[in-house]
Amino acid sequence: NRTTVVEFVLLGLANSRRWEITLFLLLGIAYLLILLGNISVIGITLTNNFLQTPMYYFLRNFALLEITFTSTFLPSTLHSLLTERKTISLPGCFLQMLFFYCLGTCTLFYMAVMSLDRYVAICHPLHYTAIMNSRFCLQLILGCWALSFLLMLPPTIMTVQLPFCGPNVMNHFYCDASLLLQLSCTDTGFIEELMFIVLIIILPGTLIVTAVSYGCIIVTILHIPSSAGRRKAFSTCSAHLIVVMVFYSTCIYRYIRPAQRGGQDSDKVLSLFFSVLTQTLNPYIYSLRNRQVKQALKESI
Repeated sequence: NRTTVVEFVLLGLANSRRWEITLFLLLGIAYLLILLGNISVIGITLTNNFLQTPMYYFLRNFALLEITFTSTFLPSTLHSLLTERKTISLPGCFLQMLFFYCLGTCTLFYMAVMSLDRYVAICHPLHYTAIMNSRFCLQLILGCWALSFLLMLPPTIMTVQLPFCGPNVMNHFYCDASLLLQLSCTDTGFIEELMFIVLIIILPGTLIVTAVSYGCIIVTILHIPSSAGRRKAFSTCSAHLIVVMVFYSTCIYRYIRPAQRGGQDSDKVLSLFFSVLTQTLNPYIYSLRNRQVKQALKESI
């Protein structure tokens, strides 16, 4: 009953019409590449009989997650850049924040699960089919979704219940939790501490699993007798690691760096890196560079 704010103003990515049109074109192309790349991965892995393995099962689900994640904020961002409409309703802002953080957290868990899958396939190939059976793969996928919502729902629901009495301007292109907390007209110390604890659990926790898995993979690759085999394996592994490093470094610096509550222009640049750039590269680095996927794509065409 104390809430007087009915909408929020998102300042967006640019303050001039020329830059807004330029960014609309760039982000529009990026969104189109995300959709085309991930839809191609889903279609190929569903229809090709040779791609019915755990690795492609995870890649197919990862592609679906990426489409859903980017669709929570990119269409509205593109709309605001094209029409100069900067406002978002209170319910729309809360829903966007809920799905952005839950699906973004799920992306971190998925990356950890896929690195674990590659670890078992490369380091324990003889036990791969026994360990990564269909039931265990399904449990891993469901676990990623369940953990994501269980961890992110409490702080998000608590943020939604806060009173907002004005001002209502956020220097961002989507509804960011840290900025929403700054706009509330009540004490948000407990929610900020809870959010920080949740992020400390999620980001370093999934990063450790991913780093250890790729570390063991690199050690195994070093023992490959063929130099050509080592180069090929390192080429694939290094591409994955670059995406992982960009995603985690920008997320960690954006959300758990000390003495920083957000609202700077640099925060928007960091958010573009982990929410748009890595999502654009993922289908091409994780899937479409794969020899089997390229062969299946040629046959389909």
